[in-house]
Amino acid sequence: MAEFVGTPDGAHRRMAVIGSRFNETITTKLVEGAVDCLVRHGVPFDDVDVVWVPGAWELPAAAGRLLASDRYDAIIAVGAVIRGDTPHFDFVAGEASRGLAELQRAYDRPMGFGLLTTDTMEQAEARAGGAHGNKGWDAALAALEMADLFSRLDAAAGHEEGDGES
Repeated sequence: MAEFVGTPDGAHRRMAVIGSRFNETITTKLVEGAVDCLVRHGVPFDDVDVVWVPGAWELPAAAGRLLASDRYDAIIAVGAVIRGDTPHFDFVAGEASRGLAELQRAYDRPMGFGLLTTDTMEQAEARAGGAHGNKGWDAALAALEMADLFSRLDAAAGHEEGDGES
């Protein structure tokens, strides 16, 4: 039996963080948390690119462009959609989430999901460095772990194929 677990090893990795400018006081903290996590886990600062988009709706479009470039080991998408009085929240949050999930599957590349979907600004603040931590940091940590896991799985697959050819 083999068991595989990724570790948040950022050495030799190139990462991108996409931040939504809408609710910028929140998303700036999420982006800063993501970048801090990446650098503290060994990603060279110069190998982290930050891309800003107008809102959460645009996150999948930017993620798709970045994934198509094949420059990045993983992408971290952060933003904040805060429920209002109209159903706009449901459409934006749902479609942005769905778009990011579809891209992760299509490109077979890890994507950290740091899109807050909260009922209030206070809930968002609690998740952007407040009582509930920083979900940008958490999304970056998950992306690093998944990038390492993918590397381990790829290496194991290559090793097994090589054993059969000897």
